[in-house]
Amino acid sequence: MVGASLVPEDGFPFGALGRRAHYPYGVESELPEITSQPPVIETPVPAEARDFAEFGVSPEVVEALAMNSIDHAFPIQQLVLRDAIEGRDVLARSRTGSGKTLAFAIPIVENIKHDNSSPQALILVPTRELASQVTEAFRTISEVRHLKVVSVYGGVGLKDQAQRAAKADIVIATPGRLLDLIRRKMLSISKARIAVLDEADRMLDMGFLPDVSDILGMLPEKRQTMLFSATLDGEVGRLAARYTTNPILHEIVEDRPVIREALHRFISVPKEEKVAALVRELAGDRGLTLIFVRTKRGADRLAQRLKEQGFGAQALHGDMTQSARERALARFASGKGDILVATDVAARGLDLEHITHVVNYDAPGDEKAYIHRVGRTARAGRGGTGITLVTPDERGDVSRIVKLLGLEAEFVEAGMKVLPPRVIYRGGRGGNRMLGRRPKRKF
Repeated sequence: MVGASLVPEDGFPFGALGRRAHYPYGVESELPEITSQPPVIETPVPAEARDFAEFGVSPEVVEALAMNSIDHAFPIQQLVLRDAIEGRDVLARSRTGSGKTLAFAIPIVENIKHDNSSPQALILVPTRELASQVTEAFRTISEVRHLKVVSVYGGVGLKDQAQRAAKADIVIATPGRLLDLIRRKMLSISKARIAVLDEADRMLDMGFLPDVSDILGMLPEKRQTMLFSATLDGEVGRLAARYTTNPILHEIVEDRPVIREALHRFISVPKEEKVAALVRELAGDRGLTLIFVRTKRGADRLAQRLKEQGFGAQALHGDMTQSARERALARFASGKGDILVATDVAARGLDLEHITHVVNYDAPGDEKAYIHRVGRTARAGRGGTGITLVTPDERGDVSRIVKLLGLEAEFVEAGMKVLPPRVIYRGGRGGNRMLGRRPKRKF
């Protein structure tokens, strides 16, 4: 890796199941140059379950976890816990649903004490739903140390939220609302000595980079920073390089985990028969079912049509009030309404254990969207099914997705052909921009 930057464009160059790497750089505004291969200690995740006490977790916290039927550490927790409890900066590459929340929640609870004056730990998350879920995860263990945990997000009253957050020990926040409170001088984070970026790649995808940078710049220079993300390349890598000091890299590198663990089905259907095809699928044996659509209006329309067919369906999208979103999620999680029709943005951070089926009613835009969607099922070793309805005008795009993900057999089984990679021609200087002169990119 001579002369390479910390994060190459194609991601970190490590391929073991679990690895620990120490990057010897400080806080830099640009990616540092690494002139030799950084030391990498391979730490393969053991197959057997291991107790939390083995990783430096205190008896009180272990007991609190056990009271919530959490007895053994997940792989990402096994890799991260000891370093995080020791106060080191951590970069963790792991997908949603891998157990990463407790990987940072436990060290925070172990390392801070109750203080009514201002927040000591700050966790930034991309969505309101994830903020609520992370808050609940903290509350399973925070009470043993008498720590106050508060979530901060838009859609609720500013004053009450700010008053509660100001007296909290741990704040879980979306960047926009947190920055709003800080700029109104309703909340200070100047004493927060632990910062976590959860689902950092999603935050940046949603355009939060300026807000996140502003917030991190307001924190004490001497602090612990942990960053959790499904990817650690591009902007996420540059963010890590700028705001962490001598971080330890931990990654769970799985061979397309969603692809391996889920059953994938593709259904060729005319556009006018999509609802009928969906109804047939929903009438089968299933548990909680998450349906993805492209637009907010489409979510409302489809949820209403399914209700008319006798299904317990509800929509979830960004135009709903916070209380309406919370009611829809509560009904879905409890099984009272076992179908949730959602847009991609609204479902980001959604982390429910018992989703058995994911349906792409509208085809995903690319392979990352497919993994993100179907990744809502087949979690923590459980099985799950991903179903994609494919109309004639979507076949080309879906074909290219399945080729990238190695799902050609499932696609062909549905009676559809896998198309060759599409070539985009771009003219160079003096060339014909329409016809082009040479292939520029394949995907």
